[in-house]
Formats: sequence, structure tokens, C-alpha cells
Amino acid sequence: MGDVIVTYRIMPEDPKELENIRKELEKLKPQKLEEEPIAFGLSAFKFIKIIPDAEGEIDKLEKELKGIKGVQDIENIGVTRSL
Repeated sequence: MGDVIVTYRIMPEDPKELENIRKELEKLKPQKLEEEPIAFGLSAFKFIKIIPDAEGEIDKLEKELKGIKGVQDIENIGVTRSL
């Protein structure tokens, strides 16, 4: 088995919570975390992480992301096999 690279867009409930959400996301040790503008001054996070290609790993990560206080929604925007 190898690894997969997963990419999520994470939408905050309130733009004032961005810094708190960033701190919590950084605890999950992503390979890349960037803020991306959406519209009308709203921003979301693009979260990229390499995880093992094993059953339940994506579900576990999604549960952790959804459990962060202030996160309104997460959207899986990509899953790719790592080389």
C-alpha cells in the first residue's frame, strides 16, 4: 500500500474564526495550508495532507476536520495517489 494526497476546502462559519481554525488545522500537520478568497471578502482554507491509503483513513481525517470549532463545511476537492 502507498499513500494518497487529499485536498479539502474548509469553510468557516464566521470570518472572525479564521485564525482559530488555522491553528487547529496546523495541529493536523498538513503538507500545505493556504487561505483562498471565495467572494465578497470571504475566505476558505485549502488543506492538503498525505495519508496512508488504508481503509477508513479518509473518513478519520474528515471527522477530525468537521470536529474543529468554527468549521461550517468541508469539501473534498481531490484525492490522488502519491508516488
